[in-house]
Order: sequence, then C-alpha cells, then structure tokens
Amino acid sequence: MNCSVSLLLAASLLGQTGQWSTKRANTWYDRQPWLVGSNYIPASAINELEMWQKETWDPVRIDRELGWAEGLGMTTMRVFLHDLLWQDAAGFTKRMNQFLTIAEKHRIKPLFVLFDSCWDPDPKLGEQREPKPGVHNSGWVQSPGRKALEDPVEYKRLEKYVRGAVGRFKDDTRILGWDIWNEPDNLNTSSYGKEEPADKVERVNTLLPQVFQWARAAGATQPLTSGVWKGDWSSDAKLSATERIQLEMSDIVSFHNYGKPEDFEKCIRWLERLGRPMLCTEYMARGNGSTFTGTLPVARKYQVAAMNWGFAAGKTQTNLPWDSWKRPYTDREPAIWFHEIFDKNGKPYKQDEVEFIKSITGTKRLRKAA
Repeated sequence: MNCSVSLLLAASLLGQTGQWSTKRANTWYDRQPWLVGSNYIPASAINELEMWQKETWDPVRIDRELGWAEGLGMTTMRVFLHDLLWQDAAGFTKRMNQFLTIAEKHRIKPLFVLFDSCWDPDPKLGEQREPKPGVHNSGWVQSPGRKALEDPVEYKRLEKYVRGAVGRFKDDTRILGWDIWNEPDNLNTSSYGKEEPADKVERVNTLLPQVFQWARAAGATQPLTSGVWKGDWSSDAKLSATERIQLEMSDIVSFHNYGKPEDFEKCIRWLERLGRPMLCTEYMARGNGSTFTGTLPVARKYQVAAMNWGFAAGKTQTNLPWDSWKRPYTDREPAIWFHEIFDKNGKPYKQDEVEFIKSITGTKRLRKAA
C-alpha cells in the first residue's frame, strides 16, 4: 500500500470528522461522576471472544465481579468487543444488552472498545486455547486480525460490524462511550512482532479514520475516542500520523500511562492544550511504579478519568509481568503482581489498595479550578 495514498485518505476524512466541539465535550464530562474503573474481562475468559461467545458467556460471574467493582466505588469499566462476534449479531447484541443491564445494576457505565491491535494477530471463533503456563495475556487476540487488515475486501464486513453495534446502542444512556481502536499502531515487537504485516501502520492509518466515520454515521450520541499510548504529545509537530488521526477525531482525549506519578502528570500536562476531557484508559503496573496510590491522586487533581488494567486474576494471567513472554513464570511466582485487584474469588491482592480506592472514590467530585 502506498503510504502517501494512505495519508491522503486520512487527511480527506479528517476534514469531515464531525468531532464534538470542546464545549460539547466538556459539557458532557461535567455531567459525569469522577470516572474510575478497570479494563474488565471476567476471570473465566482468556480473551474478548471467550467473554462474549454464547458457549462461554458467564453473566453470573460478571454480576458478581461488577458487584466487587461497585464496592470499590468504581463508576466505569473499559470492555473489549470483537468484529468476529458480529457473525452472530443477534446473539451478540443480546449479550451486550444483558451486560449493560448488569452494569447499570452496579452503577457502572462501560466504555466499549471496537478494535484492538494488541497481541495475537490470528483470531478465530469457537473454543479458545488454554493459557500458556506462566505467560501474561497469552490468549488475547487482535481485532481486526491480520488477514482482515490486509484485505480491503474485508472492510465492508468491518463496516457492518461498527455500524451495526454502534447503531444498535447509539442512544443507550447506559454506555459511557466508544473507544474506536486500542493502540492501533502497536507492532507487538516483544510477542507476535514477526507475524505482523510489514505495512501494518499504513493500513491502520487508512482504516482508522474510516472507523471513526462509520461510528458517527451510525448515529452515536456517546463520545468517540482512541487513546494515544507512546511518544511525545506535547505539540502537534511531535505527533505521529496515527496519533494525529486519533487526537483530531476523538471527542474526548484518551491516553495510556504505565509510568510513575510524575510521568503520568507530565502526560496530562501535554494533553491539556487540547482543552478536552481526558480519560486515562490504561495504567497500573506495580513493577513499573504505576500504582493506585501514585496515579489516582494525580488523576483526581486534574479530574482525569482513570481505568487501570486488570480486575480479577484469571485466564488472562495479567497479574504476571510483560517480561513473562521472554521467561515464563512457570518455576517461580512474580515478586509482585503486575496487574489485577482481586483473585478469582474476590479476595483483594492487597487490602490496603482496596481501602485506598474506596477512600478516594468516596470523595465528592470537584472540577479542577481554572
């Protein structure tokens, strides 16, 4: 694919973004509680397919786990969908509706993620493989997969998925928003890098603005976003082509940060120049110095939403560090859990963390002074 053609198409679509005005975005945000939550998948599922497929759908566990989240004072959850699930559109939307009913019961508004460029590029419906012993997130799958990304003929199918899913729930006030694409330019160099298309980023840069447009055309009344996750966002001149698309088409700004509190705050200050509400849609990696006690006070100071990675330890094994891809933790326990708040039975990994989260979410939401 010609890179210049890709960027020309992106530029053309950016001229018709339909992006919310900053006033509309901030008015919307002012009506929200302080948004604190997790990236959520039930402990019984290894990936987004196993979470949502009929055979492994587990509303009883979801209800129980979202009850734990409610007990922490959490008000949102970031939840991944998948394009392949649209092959059973009726069943999939029925289960989405059931999830929303459960979430509403627990006073939680989910942020749904439509696409994701992380981990295995070869997703398949049906029974999912068992976790690789000792390996972090060993069964998570990309959406769209490599074959669909490489084949423009597949884009009509992807469009039907986006328009269908967003269109079905476009006016649903139980949904916080739509996260268009998670880490779209992630090349997975430490895991599946050799299996990625050589021109993945160019292909993503062609498709990403179209996905924003499909969601808007479907009539979404909820805000759209796609989070930047690496690099320097302090000025437009320092943005990559992908980051420029993400920030110029998002109604609300989202970003990831797995660094120490000072690094987290630096990212916020970089993005403040955009004048839009900010959601940190991934943080908390204890081994990196990203913790609840370090990040949440900074997020509250700037009234930034905060969604940590990991909730209940289970088949994703994301309590294990990223480096487990190089040396699996089969003969030892990690010194500390990397992600997750609870074990699969609801026992806190650290009781003092749970008490801290309860304490900080119980504080009345105040807007940051101008």
